[in-house]
Amino acid sequence: MAPVTEEEHMALADPGQVATVPTRHLFDLSIEFERVDVIGTPLGARMVAVVARGLVAGPELRGVVLPGGGDWLLVGPDGIARLDIRATIRTHNDALVYMTGLGRVRTTDDGRSRFLAGEPVRPPAMVGHTTPLFESSAPALVWLNATVALGTVTELALTHVAYRVDALDQGAPDPDKELLP
Repeated sequence: MAPVTEEEHMALADPGQVATVPTRHLFDLSIEFERVDVIGTPLGARMVAVVARGLVAGPELRGVVLPGGGDWLLVGPDGIARLDIRATIRTHNDALVYMTGLGRVRTTDDGRSRFLAGEPVRPPAMVGHTTPLFESSAPALVWLNATVALGTVTELALTHVAYRVDALDQGAPDPDKELLP
């Protein structure tokens, strides 16, 4: 394979050549925490938020978030919260979905103070995004296994969190086209 020329590289990097990625709303997610443990470490403050319960409501997925999952956060010296999210969803028709995601949350100084005081924080005092991925063996939900999503944090507190989750709309694969050689 020949190396990419500088002109080819510039054409690939040209923002005018890149199309926007369409999305579609999957669901809104609200989670209540059983507790939040804060652990000081040399890397920053670790926060472990244990899920008590939650609700999934939307056009493509409905159900509840089961107890026991959680949000593992590391707030570094830069003030950015690095998220590691894991949860199990039981859908309205009793199917199970495992959801994971990584993300970031950034707050203003006022937003951080209000959050630590136990108050809910919303944009613009806080901006947060996650990248949820899903796993399910339920025949009606196998499409989720190929879904890449974007979660937008709409409210954050020590007692709960809320997200809007949108799928990157990849379009349906052509059934006549072999995906792998």
